[in-house]
Amino acid sequence: MSKKPLILVTNDDGISAPGIRTLISVMNEIGDVVVVAPDSPQSAMGHAITINSTLHCNSIEVDNGPQQEYSCSGTPADCVKLGINEILERKPDICVSGINHGSNSSINVIYSGTMSAALEASIEGVPAIGFSLLDYNWNADFESLRNFIKKITLTAINKGIPNGNALNINFPKLKENEIKGIKICRQAKAHWIEKFDKRINPQGKEYYWLTGEFINEDHKNDSDEWALKNGYISIVPVKFDMTDHKNIEKLKDWNF
Repeated sequence: MSKKPLILVTNDDGISAPGIRTLISVMNEIGDVVVVAPDSPQSAMGHAITINSTLHCNSIEVDNGPQQEYSCSGTPADCVKLGINEILERKPDICVSGINHGSNSSINVIYSGTMSAALEASIEGVPAIGFSLLDYNWNADFESLRNFIKKITLTAINKGIPNGNALNINFPKLKENEIKGIKICRQAKAHWIEKFDKRINPQGKEYYWLTGEFINEDHKNDSDEWALKNGYISIVPVKFDMTDHKNIEKLKDWNF
């Protein structure tokens, strides 16, 4: 029996995206890899799951790597659910999601399909990591991240990610030798100013494209936004328990 760790790989950009192909290649150096990823882009799907339509999951071969691969019609969270509960014969030792084409730092973690997949794994009791690069270009330089990803993943496997947590890891858009190091951070306080580009289609009907401006309200040097701006890789531990524990007692005083 193989003593290598069993690794579930997924993403939200689709199974053929360059980011996940790099991640799969790195994971093949670490363990036995099974890929369950969306058959088309699912960015910004958050933690959506499919309940009102059927799911399809088909074995495919994207390249000649040793990994097993499955293309799923559902969301990133669907992919993790299917991978853990239907495809794998045992729980994976770790689930890795990404490498996302674009940032999932700060408030972006709420909308992220990449990180929702990682959090879904943690809900299922599987240690999980989400990887993102601050470059939306389809042909971004993911190769510069290989050594960092391998080191971080091996450390997480050996040390153990705390139960109920997933690691949200973002890389600055820099070459490997330009990255200053790794910072363990908190999520920066930030928000988006939403804007909608209103247009008219050829049939005369109105439609909208969502745009916006990212506003970082947090300039302290312990946040992920600070780390990324200053040339560091940011690691933020996140959890699916969203309870604001410190305000429980305050709400009890409301005397419902």
